[in-house]
Amino acid sequence: MSDWPQPPAPDRHLASYVTLAGADWLASASPHPRRVHHLWATHPTAPSVLPCGTVFDVINAPALFGRRMADCLWAAGPGSGPVAMHRGRLLLFAARGTAQRLPALLAWEEWARSVPPLLCHGAGDAVTIPPLHPRTAVPDAPPPSSRWLVAPDVRRPWLPGPDVLLWSCVRAARSAPTESPAAPDAVRPAPAGAPART
Repeated sequence: MSDWPQPPAPDRHLASYVTLAGADWLASASPHPRRVHHLWATHPTAPSVLPCGTVFDVINAPALFGRRMADCLWAAGPGSGPVAMHRGRLLLFAARGTAQRLPALLAWEEWARSVPPLLCHGAGDAVTIPPLHPRTAVPDAPPPSSRWLVAPDVRRPWLPGPDVLLWSCVRAARSAPTESPAAPDAVRPAPAGAPART
C-alpha cells in the first residue's frame, strides 16, 4: 500500500502508531479487509469499528484499573498485546475465547470483588478502535480521548489469554488503594439514624 500515511512527528502525548503490518492484522478481523484498508487510506485519522471473536477479543476496563493491569503485564509478566484508550476506558486486545473464559475465572477468584466491572467483547461483538494516525496534537492540548498506547506493529502480535489476564487482574486488585470503592472492605458511612457498632 504505497499511499500509507507516515506517522506524525512525536508530540508531548505518549501514543503509539499502527504500522502497515499492524494494520493488516487489524483489517484481517473484518470479513472485508480491503474495504477497511481503503477506509484507513482515505480517512487515516478517523476511528473505526472492528468485529471481535475471529482474530482477537477485547477486554474493556476502567482507565485506572486497566492501566494497573497493563503495568502488571509489563512489570512482571510477558508484556501485553495491543492496548488502546477510547473514551476513558482501556482496551486490552486478547486471544480469542478470552471474553468468554475470563469472567468465569474471575468468579472463582477471591479477589474478584475488588475487580471493577470489565466489559468482555468476543464473538458477535464489535469495538471502536482509535485512528491509526491521530491528528497532529496542538501544543498544551489534552491528549486525544482515543489513541493507541501499544499499537499493533506486526502481522501476528502476541495476545494474552484468560489465564494471563486473570493474573494481571488479581495483581491490579491487590495494588489498588484500600479506599477504592471497588475494594471489598471499603469503609462506607452508616446510614443516618443507624445504631453505632462497638
